[in-house]
Amino acid sequence: MHQREAQHMNFSHNETTTDYLKRVRQFMKEKVIPAEKAYFEHLEQPGQKWTQPPIMEELKAEAKAAGLWNLFLPEKEYGVGLTNLEYAPLAEAMGHSFIGPEVFNCSAPDTGNMEVLVRYGSEEQKKQWLEPLLAGEIRSAFAMTEPDVASSDATNMESTIKADGDDVILNGKKWWTSNAGHPNCQFFIFMGLSNPENGRHQQHSMVIVPRDTKGVDVVRMLHVFNNQDEPYGHGEVHFNNVRVPKENVIAGLGRGFEIAQGRLGPGRIHHCMRAIGASERALTLLCERATKRVAFGKPLASLGGNRDIIANSRIDIEMARLLTLQAAYKIDTQTVFGAMSDIAQIKVVAPNVLQRIVDAAMQIHGGAGLSNDFPLTALFGYARVLRLADGPDEVHRGMIAKFELKKYAQNDKSNAEKR
Repeated sequence: MHQREAQHMNFSHNETTTDYLKRVRQFMKEKVIPAEKAYFEHLEQPGQKWTQPPIMEELKAEAKAAGLWNLFLPEKEYGVGLTNLEYAPLAEAMGHSFIGPEVFNCSAPDTGNMEVLVRYGSEEQKKQWLEPLLAGEIRSAFAMTEPDVASSDATNMESTIKADGDDVILNGKKWWTSNAGHPNCQFFIFMGLSNPENGRHQQHSMVIVPRDTKGVDVVRMLHVFNNQDEPYGHGEVHFNNVRVPKENVIAGLGRGFEIAQGRLGPGRIHHCMRAIGASERALTLLCERATKRVAFGKPLASLGGNRDIIANSRIDIEMARLLTLQAAYKIDTQTVFGAMSDIAQIKVVAPNVLQRIVDAAMQIHGGAGLSNDFPLTALFGYARVLRLADGPDEVHRGMIAKFELKKYAQNDKSNAEKR
């Protein structure tokens, strides 16, 4: 029988987390949620689709002044020094609103790019790109996924990075490059094949590419459920003989896969906790509708199997939260690589929980649940996208099974040696 080793995990909030969580929740309730209407109304005005709503810059300034800024970085010289476990509840609170994470400078893909630059960037790269990102003055994008290959297997990547004297030359087609449409997006981190002669996990590199570099062509913004997710957008970006200095390579040629793995671990904690926050908002909307709306002489909560749906939603949220906190704890205590199975598990669980709860909330709302009067259709799209972003469910399940079966293979080997 194979059992997990007993672990002494304490998920109760310490004083630091309790303080930040109280302040973030209050800011979300009093400032962010009420600002959603003005934010989206601005984008609906003629000619404003790809502009930054002024209310966002106002909220960012207020959040920064309140000390609620760059909360995701554990490195004290760049952020407030919270561990992944301490930050996780804050990410959940921010996830109650689509615009929440950006208000606190804690939104993807900037968070992942900042983590990359903090941990792998040169001093010059930090000065030129990290500092304005930390200040919230610019935004960035991550160009990894490709339209012509199955990008869930990064070793399939066809984009190339070739050294040429003091420069590197980049070629390739990327898509789902989130933030590519944002007016403040100033650079891409481009991942491509640079060292095909190396082992399969030392063949790739990451390079900083300023957006205005010759040969960078933002071809289009992709539609997601018939929506372009403005002002961020998910771009198809072609890199045609793009030449940048070798100094723009992050950590050296051949380090890309290593960087990607380190980048994705904490990022998935953030994604999953934000999804849990979104699940809480969807369940709140569901319960409010179910208790106030009357049909056939009864509140909807008393009809059919709606009480079971509400109960199962609460159970799912609590299970997803505990699993995500466990993954955060393991990243903090065992590194990303020691938490790979747990990270894969939460990446399957959290988006699926959100999708189920939002679907139930839409059903309770009837026709209203399909409108823009409630945020449910946008939440559903977010959940469905998240089941593919950072790798599809099937890839993560494969990873989980691999780790699980490995235990048995090791046990069989040990027994054979004893015999």
